[in-house]
Amino acid sequence: MTLPGRDPRAECVPPRRPVGPPADDPRAVVVGGGIAGLAAAVALGERGVRTTLLEREPQLGGRLRAWPTTLRDGSTVTMSRGFHAFFRQYYNLRALLRRIDPGLGMLAPLPEYPVVHRAGARDGFAGLPATPPWNAFAFALRSRSFPVRAAAGVNVPAALQLLDVDVPGVYHRLDHVDAARLLRTVRFPERARHLAFEVFSRSFFADPRRLSAAELAVMFHLYFLGSAEGLLFDVPTAPFSRALWDPLAGHLAARGVRVDTGCAVTAVSRGGPRRFRVRRTGGPPVLADAVVLATDSGSLGALADASPDLGGPAWRLGAGRLPNAPPFLVCRLWLDRPVAPGRPGFLGTAGHPTLDNVSVLERFEDEAADWARRTGGSVVELHGYALPEGCSAAVEHRRLVDQLHDVYPETARARVVDERHELRADCPLFPPGGFPDRLGVATPDPWLVLAGDHVRVDLPVALMERAATSGFLAANALLHRWGRPGHTLWTVPRQGRTAAARALARWARSGSGVTDGSGARQR
Repeated sequence: MTLPGRDPRAECVPPRRPVGPPADDPRAVVVGGGIAGLAAAVALGERGVRTTLLEREPQLGGRLRAWPTTLRDGSTVTMSRGFHAFFRQYYNLRALLRRIDPGLGMLAPLPEYPVVHRAGARDGFAGLPATPPWNAFAFALRSRSFPVRAAAGVNVPAALQLLDVDVPGVYHRLDHVDAARLLRTVRFPERARHLAFEVFSRSFFADPRRLSAAELAVMFHLYFLGSAEGLLFDVPTAPFSRALWDPLAGHLAARGVRVDTGCAVTAVSRGGPRRFRVRRTGGPPVLADAVVLATDSGSLGALADASPDLGGPAWRLGAGRLPNAPPFLVCRLWLDRPVAPGRPGFLGTAGHPTLDNVSVLERFEDEAADWARRTGGSVVELHGYALPEGCSAAVEHRRLVDQLHDVYPETARARVVDERHELRADCPLFPPGGFPDRLGVATPDPWLVLAGDHVRVDLPVALMERAATSGFLAANALLHRWGRPGHTLWTVPRQGRTAAARALARWARSGSGVTDGSGARQR
């Protein structure tokens, strides 16, 4: 089979063979039009399942949706919930997008994304070897935040645990430890810890003290230590709606999938001629033989609470207990003058009170580039993750802008033509000890399945790739029952790349200072 990327060790995940003859005229409802729901709807529609996709927002895309807005200068532009990086090891997400363009022409590479600490340390990922462990060695050798003399202080047995990642085994070993403790135990230099690790852990929208160490280890494996795709990524060259979701909606329509946006699902009940009755706003119930719930975790809990005969009492209780990450804020500023010419399209930041990254949109997005060219300005976006609960959007917005002036001093002289900000708290949290309570794709009802980036997937995936993978897996589970062929998936290697490194890590585990699956400290 054709590899999905450059890594020859990428692993194929074939679907189960269908059992029995194909079912006659199966019908499904997919609740949620984000990445997970779109993947499930595409997978079902391509196999002849009559599918209805219901999305409560006016646009598709979930956390990557985009909508038009008019600025004070009269320009009609697009707002979204912020920058997203499309890594090359997101095999299943990229397979979804290849449905609309096999060459992925809607994506363009960012040549570099530096990570800069407030104190001045700076790292980057361009020019590194792609294959582990040489990428890690090269990064450490050239990084100013990891001086050679500091290597003597590293807890080598603990660091070796990052080379022995297998799913779900790593969760049994590390899930009850928080990511901050794992980083302290490894004893990387403080600046290296901030730049090379905490910046990435905060991409899960959580403070490292509230993030499972196992989740952090899986992230290292996916992006750096287990994959030979490299740490550089691609970005859409147009707003999400035009680049991704409008064309994908056309793909769905061509396969008979009905898409209803602005349509919230209020409850799902059992019974009737089609097994499920999906109640929604703005229209009659939709009857279906199977349902895919591809909502965010908070909406899943509310829907489970409103659907008393769905999934069983224990499952509904678990759905209502899924934790959300702390609030995050996206601020987009339209400035009357450009940022300095050397500013990168994306900059990761560390050591600031709340600022986690800065994007200069005209560096890669055509709409922002058109506005900047026409006005002589810049379109700048700021992200702040893991903000205090109950925080004020106005207060946090001002704080982010003040920090932008520290990072890019020329912006302090710019006039803000207009601005938009989005304060949200609907991303999943993966806290220490939470793995046993995660809900998987399957539910107690074989015709009800879950998808989303909060869903347990026993593959080394995260963020958008977890969403896409779970959507395909949910569809495959139903297709198998209907006697129809499923879809082949791909993943980065499911364990550390070399047997020798895994064996060394297991030998060293007893002296690592990391806890084992029982919660007892190893010695």
